[in-house]
Amino acid sequence: MLVKLSTRPSVRRCAVTGALGLALLGARLPAATADADGPGLSRFYDQKIKWSACGGMEVPKDLQCGKVTVPLDYDHPKSGTLDLALARYRGTGHPRGSVLLNFGGPGGSGVDELAAGGKDFMHLTNGYDVVTFDPRGVGRSSPVTCGPATGEIIEATDGDEEIGDPRSVLRKLRDAATECAKHSGPVLPHIGTVNAARDMDVMRAALGDDRLNYLGFSYGTRLGAVYAAQFPDKVGRVALDGVDTLTEPLAEQGLAAARGQQTALDNFLDWCVEDIACPFGQDARDARRQVVQVVGSLDADPVPTAFGEAFSGQDMVGAVGQALYSQELWPSLERAVAQLLEDGDTRGLEGFTSGGVTFPVRGRSGAGLTDEDEVPMDNLPAALMAINCADDPDRPSADQVARSLDRLRKQYEDASPVFGRYRLTQVLMCYGRPRGTDYIRDDVKDVDTAKMLLVGTRGDPATPYRWTVETADRLGPSAVVLDNKGEGHTGYASSDCVHRKVDDFLLYGSLPPDGGSCGAEDEED
Repeated sequence: MLVKLSTRPSVRRCAVTGALGLALLGARLPAATADADGPGLSRFYDQKIKWSACGGMEVPKDLQCGKVTVPLDYDHPKSGTLDLALARYRGTGHPRGSVLLNFGGPGGSGVDELAAGGKDFMHLTNGYDVVTFDPRGVGRSSPVTCGPATGEIIEATDGDEEIGDPRSVLRKLRDAATECAKHSGPVLPHIGTVNAARDMDVMRAALGDDRLNYLGFSYGTRLGAVYAAQFPDKVGRVALDGVDTLTEPLAEQGLAAARGQQTALDNFLDWCVEDIACPFGQDARDARRQVVQVVGSLDADPVPTAFGEAFSGQDMVGAVGQALYSQELWPSLERAVAQLLEDGDTRGLEGFTSGGVTFPVRGRSGAGLTDEDEVPMDNLPAALMAINCADDPDRPSADQVARSLDRLRKQYEDASPVFGRYRLTQVLMCYGRPRGTDYIRDDVKDVDTAKMLLVGTRGDPATPYRWTVETADRLGPSAVVLDNKGEGHTGYASSDCVHRKVDDFLLYGSLPPDGGSCGAEDEED
């Protein structure tokens, strides 16, 4: 199952069922220190973007599209190139440059997101051209795909079955990774955040900006932090909302996600029981017990959907988890659960996911932009897996996974009786894949840059608030923290206070005090 990325009501971090919130494929990455003046790179930095109407796309008339060409391999820039898709809204009056947006994922198309949710960023056009892009391997930028193997990956990791001996699952994942490489083409070994950050510096130059002004959400905060480490003297006004971890292994990220989603569920149930229509009654403790009971009952005896497919407890967990990304969805979640419990109707819960994935035989991957109708349907999960594993150096063996499984199962179940099993399969990701980079974990720290604004939301189910604090400490004095005392994933779209403070910083350079806050009702404390 895929989940649509969205700036309203929220920006998504995790986008697929079970362990597909993490990645499978590694990549060979360039040297830790980026060099914009390296041999053969000047032609990329000297290019200018040609903007025009977004042909073949149903987008707002004032959205313009373009492309930028980057090296396939920064270590060997003559070995091939990629075209990356861009989109922009022109600034009003006399804009002083551009602000680049990344909406998260990883694996989400920035072009699609800006086309769908551009109204949320129109205030920024008072000072900037508002620009976004499809990162390498994503959307129209040489999209990766696993072809039919995506179904094998989802089947192996969807959480519907308890993990016993993981070796058979690991074999399936290893074989699926081979298929991913076969279908994705030459971009796959060069995917990942380190290369994407270098691409952003080429974009900066092609846009005519001396420094990068940037707004990144969720995974986009990782991308922004890596850029700051690689190009510290090119950092302009950078705001990071829903701050990702730079250090935690994938298994620890899964635990954090389970805890975060459990906290969000508890907060939802506290709200729900105040409503006479709450399907779990009016006692919060009993409501928590009922949720666990319903999930277990559906896992043991799934109910049929309108199309006759089985809807399990883990399907319910996945749907509820997506609904918890935004407090604005709580009333809809309440009604959807009531439909399930009262009538056996799964349609409301299914509406929180984007449905099944279809699997093309082969996706296009080459230098030119991919047409909209030729982007593989599994590109989002395939890119998400590829990027996350390219960023992670850990590769436990099958024996190590088997030995640690009982301990990890208990940790995940303790973290969340509802989401623990769903998230446990994250420990299987990246098995047998090329080892990812050490650079993010070892070197993205103590940056000497202009001040950056980091926003953390207390009730965030995907990027816990402590990651904001930890990342700020790691980045050093350049990082200024804004504490959003609200619910949902990221704050810009859900909190007027956060929205205003981020815009004031990007437009005018006005920073809140480090440790400043926005209240739960979008008012300053």
